[in-house]
Formats: sequence, structure tokens, C-alpha cells
Amino acid sequence: MKKHNSFFCTECGGESVKWQGRCPACGAWNTMAEAPAEPAAGKPGTAGQGRGASIISLDDIHMAEEIRFSTGLDELDRVLGGGAVAGSLVLVSGEPGIGKSTLLMQICRDVTRFAEVLYVSGEESPRQLRLRAERLGVKVLKLLAETNLDDIAAAVEQSKPNILIVDSIQTLFKPELSAAPGSVSQVKECALELMRMAKCWGITVFVIGHVNKDGAIAGPKVLEHMVDCVLYFEGERDLTTRVLRAAKNRFGSTNEIGVFDMRSEGLVEVPNPSEMLLSGRPVGVPGTCVACVMEGSRPMLAEIQALVSPTSFGVPRRMVNGMDYNRAMLLIAVLERRAGYYIGAHDAYFNVVGGLKMDEPACDLPSLLALASSFKDVPIPPDLAAFGEVGLTGELRSVTSSQLRLVECRRLGFNRCIIPAQGTKNCSIPEGLEVVRAKNVKDAVRLALFRDASG
Repeated sequence: MKKHNSFFCTECGGESVKWQGRCPACGAWNTMAEAPAEPAAGKPGTAGQGRGASIISLDDIHMAEEIRFSTGLDELDRVLGGGAVAGSLVLVSGEPGIGKSTLLMQICRDVTRFAEVLYVSGEESPRQLRLRAERLGVKVLKLLAETNLDDIAAAVEQSKPNILIVDSIQTLFKPELSAAPGSVSQVKECALELMRMAKCWGITVFVIGHVNKDGAIAGPKVLEHMVDCVLYFEGERDLTTRVLRAAKNRFGSTNEIGVFDMRSEGLVEVPNPSEMLLSGRPVGVPGTCVACVMEGSRPMLAEIQALVSPTSFGVPRRMVNGMDYNRAMLLIAVLERRAGYYIGAHDAYFNVVGGLKMDEPACDLPSLLALASSFKDVPIPPDLAAFGEVGLTGELRSVTSSQLRLVECRRLGFNRCIIPAQGTKNCSIPEGLEVVRAKNVKDAVRLALFRDASG
């Protein structure tokens, strides 16, 4: 019987027996990629078709904490949940050139002191890898420039490394499959083989997966359900700041982030991102306000800028960078309706300085204050910070971890902080910090721009 090719969605990994313009699982358009059909399996119960699986009892499983080890980078350990876990499969994805290979090469600099590492590269020659290793200070490392997965598996079985790094999954291929390297079928089969190595031999495997700006390359989206941990390396090309996020983590939280600074000597950890994000902040300029957001268990201060100018066209222009566009439009509507600042005939622009992306409700209030400051052309005091969620009726609602946010504001030298009056009465105020509680948007704008005067 003739075997038909199958199709996979490059966004969600959903399968279909025929090509469709729109993925039936996630609804994305033009994301179905063709993959060769697998050989027919034997019928159930056919002799010699399986190796046999051993059934074990739940009581026979010995409970013990997973074996963790430090990667040498505190920011990476934070995102992984306290360090890498032995026998886990970790996917590090991001746009080409963002710094994924540099990050994993820097891991080798520290873990080679107590573990044996095999670095497999399908994109660079051994000479290129040595040049990068010397630049990053890596002295002892085993390299393998190979793309055939069978040869890689043989080398791993022979050398028995503790850590395996594969750069990248799009370059590997299995000779049994006729599809080209980087296709859906090759990526999935190679990932399954790497997962088998990790689980059977107890090897910690780090896999690099490239994603373009459109997310159209089949790779990380197809592998997310197969690996133990998915890390996304983000950053703007014209900025040196890099942010590492965990989209999936079976051994820890997905709320933590790691912040790095890309320099000529490699990635440098930023243990205090607030100071870096606030460096160079203008003083006495309208349209800027400092927000305090939570990234996992870490409070971070960032500058939110807004610009309001009369429009030259019939339809005002709206642009947002670093925050949700629909949320920004909601804040404009609330400011008009509940505070009386009519911005309908003005262009409005939002920007989060430093390339940070804010999706927390706590940045509602500082964004709105920056917008009002630009509209009235009145600067917000440089020693004032704010956080709080804004409702459609103009009320201010409390957010989580208010105590940690206040401590961080005071530690960075801020003397005043505007917070919602609701749900924050039990917060202890740090010494030297004046906490101003506002019930609604109108009160918050008045207290930020005009103090006790009527605005």
C-alpha cells in the first residue's frame, strides 16, 4: 500500500494528513510543512516487533532529589531552577546571532573543571570553535564537527561525556530519512534520539534551535513538548542587553529570567538589572516614569517613556515598543474618560527603555503617568516610582509582592512611590521612602504631576 506524506505545523507541531492553508490546531496561516511518512509498523502482537518493556511497581521507585550542578553562570542557574539537572534535555532557542552558542560555550569554561563535555557543532569547523573558545577563555574541551546523528551517537557512546552540547538541531540528520536537514521529520527524529541518550545514559544535553523573526522555521515549536526545559534567548540587535527566559521547565519555575550584557569577551552577567536599565535616565524631562515589575522572585525597575504630539493626519498614530499594544490603547481610553485628558487628536508613542518586554499589570500605572506627563508637558520628579493595575472604571488595584517592590525602590534611591490604596495597607514601608496611596487614576496623576495642587 502506498504511503502518503504527512504535514506538520511549524508553530505548534500539530499533524495533518493533507496540506491546509490554516493549521486546524492553532489557527496559524501558511505554517504547514511536509514531512515524509514513517515506515509501516508491524501489527500489534506480531512476534519480534518489540524489545519488551519491564513493568515496575510504584513502591520500587526510589525517591531522591534530582542531581543538580551549577553551570558557572548564576543567571542561567536561576532560570533553570537552581542549576542544570543530570539526564535532562534542554532546548536553547532564539534568533540566529543572538548569542546562544556563546552562552553554551561559556558554560564549558566552568563545568569542564568537574565534568567531561562534548561539544558537537554542525555549523562551525574545529578551527572556528577553537577561536571562539580562546576568546571566551575555554581551555579544555572535546569537539566534534559532525552532522550525521549515527556518528554522533557512536562518539557519545564511546566517550561517555557528562554533558553533550549540540549546535544546532537544524543541522543534524538521520541517514534513514530522505528529508533534508532542518525539516520537521529530521528535527523530531534527531530530538528523539538525543532524548534517548539523555535518559538512558544520564547525560545532560543542551540543544540549540534557531528561530527567525517570523517563527516559520520548524524546530523549537515542534520540540517544546519533547524536551525537559525550553529557554528563549531574547534581545534587540542594536542593544547589548540579552534576556534569558524559561518557557517550559519540568524541574523549576518558568517565571525567572536571566539578564546578560553582550560584550567582546562574551556574555557578562547582570546581577542587578535595575541599575543597568535606569542608567542614563533623563532628569526633568516630561514623559518618563519608573516602573517596578516582578520577574519571578526578582523585582526590577525599568523606565517607561511616552510621547504625545498633535497629529498631522486625520487618524492619530499609535506605536508601542516593549509592552502590549492593546493594553496601551486601553490606558489611553481610561486616561481620556476617567481623568479628562483628551488625547484623541494626538499621536501617542510608548517605549520601554533597555529592550525589556513588560506584560505585567503593575506597569499600567507608570505607563499612564508617563502618558499624562507628556500630554501636560510636566515632568515627573526623578525620585518617584510607581506600580499598580488600572481598571476600566479608573480605579487602581493592588498587585502581588508589593513589599518587595517597595524595598527595591528604596534600595535604588527613590524617595516617593505611588501605589494603589486598595490592598496595600498592611505593607511595611521601608525607612526613608514616602508611600503615596491613590484610589483612582485622577488622584494618581494629580499626586505625580502636581503633588497636592489641583491639576
